[in-house]
Amino acid sequence: MDYLWCFLCGGLLCLIGQVLIDLTKLTPARILTGYVVAGVILQALGLYQPLVDWGGAGATVPLTGFGYSLAKGVAKAVGEKGLLGVITGGLTATAGGIAAAVVFGLLMAVLFKPKEKR
Repeated sequence: MDYLWCFLCGGLLCLIGQVLIDLTKLTPARILTGYVVAGVILQALGLYQPLVDWGGAGATVPLTGFGYSLAKGVAKAVGEKGLLGVITGGLTATAGGIAAAVVFGLLMAVLFKPKEKR
């Protein structure tokens, strides 16, 4: 059942993004940043953790999950280091994901020849 809940949660988040793309004039970049900010806000309000408990990776892998990780990392670091944790917590919590994005982006740039859009 965990796989089903994960699929439904991630699918619902993607469905909301697709509806925003299709029915609004928002650019994909605004939707992406909106998802990250929504994840931060929902975690700050204590509403995202129940979604993570229910949907697992379906809630933590999309961009809202990145915002959730940022907020969770900041909260933990502030508890441990005080005000300095506001700056360091989010970066510490998301360093693995950021590093993976950079490495895989570089790998794709090396393996494939980018072409200009026409």
